[in-house]
Amino acid sequence: MLPAWGTARGILARAKTDGMEQAVARASKVKLLLMDVDGVLTDGKVYFLPGQDNAVTELKTFDCQDGIALQWCKWKGIRTGVISGRKSFSTQQRVLQAHMDYNYQGFIEKIPIIEEIMADADVSSDEIAFIGDDLTDVVVFHRVGLAIAVGNARPEVKQEAHYVTPSSGGSGAVRDAVEFIFKAKGLWREILDKYEIA
Repeated sequence: MLPAWGTARGILARAKTDGMEQAVARASKVKLLLMDVDGVLTDGKVYFLPGQDNAVTELKTFDCQDGIALQWCKWKGIRTGVISGRKSFSTQQRVLQAHMDYNYQGFIEKIPIIEEIMADADVSSDEIAFIGDDLTDVVVFHRVGLAIAVGNARPEVKQEAHYVTPSSGGSGAVRDAVEFIFKAKGLWREILDKYEIA
């Protein structure tokens, strides 16, 4: 029986050909949620601010609703982490503030990292969800149980995903993904009860 999806964020997923029921079944197994950074946790834009002595400060923006969703994962024992090709102090701070378990930056090849994290977390591939937005993420999609594309991902990426978030990267896409997983696992009611929502 499918969970009641509610209208908290109007989550109406677009599923792959195996259908919504299969996407929900996949989400119900998730114990580890991994994601790309640029275009997923952020809107993909990077701001370079000039400073003294020709030093440049890099800025990224992050969504607060994504942040609270990552906190919920911590509360409910779902481990989280990032795998990014770029190194960024901003990302480091976001990982720390969101209490994420894994922080891999500067890695273009993501498959060895996925395997390393999987061994450390003691989970199987079908217990992993990964959120991506671009072509480089598709190879990871093929190796995890739940492949999630953000709402503004490239068309080819959406086609390979089991679930596509209503929101764009950096604008609540991670929140959408977490709500989808929580509803599939029967945890959403507990979140609503915590905030005294009928």
